[in-house]
Amino acid sequence: MRMVFDPTEAEGLRATARDAALEDPTLAYVLADLADRGIDLNGCRTWDDIKVERGLAEDTPVTGEQRVA
Repeated sequence: MRMVFDPTEAEGLRATARDAALEDPTLAYVLADLADRGIDLNGCRTWDDIKVERGLAEDTPVTGEQRVA
């Protein structure tokens, strides 16, 4: 499954990419690529997958530190 952006959202991503190009060309490339191709959701991990990878129990509350880690 692929998530694609409507034309207005895609143009917003491209505008942000243009603004970021000089300071962070990698970010600009990623944003422009997202605008053009969308996101392949088949390759995305679920929140449950991430919790298992990080050793969090099902009922463990998530703190700001855990989100950043």
